[in-house]
Amino acid sequence: MPELRLTRRSVDDITHPEHGQTIYRDTMLPGFGVRVGAKSKTYIVEGQVNRRTRRVTIGRADLFPPETARRKALVVLGDMAEGVDPTAEKRKEAVKKMTVEKAFNKFFEARPDLAKPTVENYSRTGHKYLRAWAKKPINEITRQMVLKKHQEMSRNNGKITANDSFRHFRSVYNFIAATEENLPPNPVSILSQARAWNKERRRQTVIEAKQLPAWWAAVMEEPDYARDFLLLALFTGMRRNEVASLRWENIDLDERKLHLPTTKNGDPLMLPVSDYLFELLRERKQNAGLSPWVFPGNGPAGHIVEPKKFSQRVTAASGVTFTLHDLRRTYITIAESLDIPHYALKRLLNHRSSADVTGGYIIINVDRLRGPVELISERILEMKELKD
Repeated sequence: MPELRLTRRSVDDITHPEHGQTIYRDTMLPGFGVRVGAKSKTYIVEGQVNRRTRRVTIGRADLFPPETARRKALVVLGDMAEGVDPTAEKRKEAVKKMTVEKAFNKFFEARPDLAKPTVENYSRTGHKYLRAWAKKPINEITRQMVLKKHQEMSRNNGKITANDSFRHFRSVYNFIAATEENLPPNPVSILSQARAWNKERRRQTVIEAKQLPAWWAAVMEEPDYARDFLLLALFTGMRRNEVASLRWENIDLDERKLHLPTTKNGDPLMLPVSDYLFELLRERKQNAGLSPWVFPGNGPAGHIVEPKKFSQRVTAASGVTFTLHDLRRTYITIAESLDIPHYALKRLLNHRSSADVTGGYIIINVDRLRGPVELISERILEMKELKD
């Protein structure tokens, strides 16, 4: 590297290289220099801290003279001699400026492919349930703060909401810890160590065989949009948001298949369409008009968002209390009763097999699912005719 006494004139006279950069060392102060690129000139200082070389940028050469830069460099070199790592200090300052709000935003920026419901759930946690922490530096969130907030939310917002919110915060904190240094251990660990997570019981409710005829009869009395929405959910096991946001461009009636480009776990899903659903979708398509949505709505989303009203009407008419996720459980329960292979079941529900080495080698395409899908469809149609 060339050496040069850095003065205003000598720095101005240095020509810019066409490619790359060149560092000119100052002959007056060891460690001080100017880095010259194709379009810029920047003062730097280098030194040793704990036997590691550290380089710090002082500032642009067009903003202040080398005498000022040299004085700044002398201060940095003095700190290095005392064992102070300026790059580590800089990272600490960056962490101090990383508020909880900024951490959530950075998490979203790094994961642009997150499913919309996931983004909505995390956003609700950050903007609503942890709003009091929004402007706090994330490295100042302590274990005791987490424990107190979790207990408070469990009382005021519900145990499941409290658990979900701190699972979200834990994920965001882990992401920031992986990208920024000098963060304390994740404070959410206190909930595991103190056994403070709220106990959760997975819902086991389904529409039973003896309930299906009454449920079916009530569904048939609904307007076509509500009827078809519920039937599509039952005959595919798709999640509520997946049914609601289904577009005609994702349905191939010629090939009798539908495609979900984005699902809850981020994986796309391709499903065959049974004979019964083919007729249902073909009729809807004929009456679809210009809407791109299979189930258009009047809200800003453009499609149906919340099926609660017509679900409640069906419950009132049939006496069968259910949720949309109950239809998903009903679908897989019927499928399992038909002895459909385990890996086909997982694929139909779009559950990952990544933890299963064998499952990772099995490729199940749409055609291999056609038989199981038709069997499930036929069984549902049989059950809706059953009488006590």
